[in-house]
Amino acid sequence: MKLDVTRIKLRINPDSRKVIPRFFNTGDTRSKELIAKILLMPEDVADVLLQQVQDEFASRYKSIQAIFLKHYDLVKHLMTAEVETTLSNNKKLLVGSYFTMEYSNEAAALFNPSIVEAPDQIGATEGQKNVIVSFRATGESHISSLVFKAAKLDENAVITFEPDGNFMTTGTVSQPKKDKKAEFAELLLSMNLPENVSSRILTRLPDTFSYKEIERVLKNALKTISSATEKQKIKYDILSMVNINYQLDFPTGSLLSERVIFPVTFTEKNGIEDARFVKFINDDGAVSYIATYTAYDGNFIMPQLIETKDFCRFRMSPLHGTAAINKNLALFPRKINGMYAMVSRIDAVNNYIMFSDDLYTWDTAQLLQQPKYPWEYIQIGNCGAPIETAKGWLLITHGVGPMRKYCLGASLFDINDPGIEIGRLSQPLLLPNEDERHGYVPNVVYSCGSIIHQDKLFIPYAVSDQATSFATVPLNDLLEEILNPA
Repeated sequence: MKLDVTRIKLRINPDSRKVIPRFFNTGDTRSKELIAKILLMPEDVADVLLQQVQDEFASRYKSIQAIFLKHYDLVKHLMTAEVETTLSNNKKLLVGSYFTMEYSNEAAALFNPSIVEAPDQIGATEGQKNVIVSFRATGESHISSLVFKAAKLDENAVITFEPDGNFMTTGTVSQPKKDKKAEFAELLLSMNLPENVSSRILTRLPDTFSYKEIERVLKNALKTISSATEKQKIKYDILSMVNINYQLDFPTGSLLSERVIFPVTFTEKNGIEDARFVKFINDDGAVSYIATYTAYDGNFIMPQLIETKDFCRFRMSPLHGTAAINKNLALFPRKINGMYAMVSRIDAVNNYIMFSDDLYTWDTAQLLQQPKYPWEYIQIGNCGAPIETAKGWLLITHGVGPMRKYCLGASLFDINDPGIEIGRLSQPLLLPNEDERHGYVPNVVYSCGSIIHQDKLFIPYAVSDQATSFATVPLNDLLEEILNPA
């Protein structure tokens, strides 16, 4: 049987016009010099300059003054208390504007999508489904963030996106103060740090502290270490030990397409990559949306978790355990035999399956799949969460073959024991055509999650690590081909 895979004539491309306001950190020395220049500026000159800045940029944000004051608060400690308390509001806003930069978070790429049924199905008529599509967005310095679009699948599994919003926001970050100083001191002692580093850290820490507080303390405590490589390693080792949970809240009145999950912690400062969202149904029937993603700090990667119920409030947590390593983790949409289940690629070559009674800790993994066909000889991995069907668990895979070409495949696993593979496509389900071969990383099609709608498998997929396109395939034909490959 030749599978009828239909490519939808819709391409979602990166948009350099979308910007988020970021804190522009010039370092303490330059920041003090800059602030001194602004303080010497006559009030009437400052007023005119502030008005010019606001006239030029205010239309791009819901409240540009709130942004300026937020960034002013991040540098006011560089002034004396006397100066800070006597500063006019306009001077504070002007200082904040100098420490604000626009970041075009998806100017380079908008790719590696996943798709889930939306929590709210208002407006979807019979045969339609409201969905949320997540994307990895990449901007300057190739820093990756996570963005969303609201869409609707119609009776024929054709997708229509809602208009994007105009005011991008990175939300409000909150972090619990869970780490205890006494316990942290014992961990530092075991690290064999350079002389006096531990004491410089501990003297500046409160009894309980958050991730952001330890980040600020380390900035000063590690100044005496001359080797940049050594300083980076110590910082990473220490920050990896502390609590990196955080919560992200977006205004309830914001549009989904205006919400940007931008890196917050040190472990993800260079990227939040490849979120694989799944609609997870708990044993009691409660629904939550969970995604695994890769946190990247520029040198190391770490698998982490996002949880949300409404795509307005998100909770980020690290994953622990000897098997919580590498990239390519994807959670099953429900427990299997009372256990959480996840597919992974812990050795960068093969697919594994993991089970755990704790969503955040994964200690064991068993081999699930090895490369079998020439188009996947280099490696095989998942393309999102397994999908439950009447014939078994459907897993969309990616395979890498000659010339590092990425193709999509599909496999089927036993519904009660997903450690048993019961079928696999012998030929790629989707491979890059001529129009899709060119981009930031050539010859790649890739996905982070698909969905079943109207007896079709709907597949959003990345095009050469730059843009996103879509395809459909009749579900029953796909299952039949997997079970009875040509």
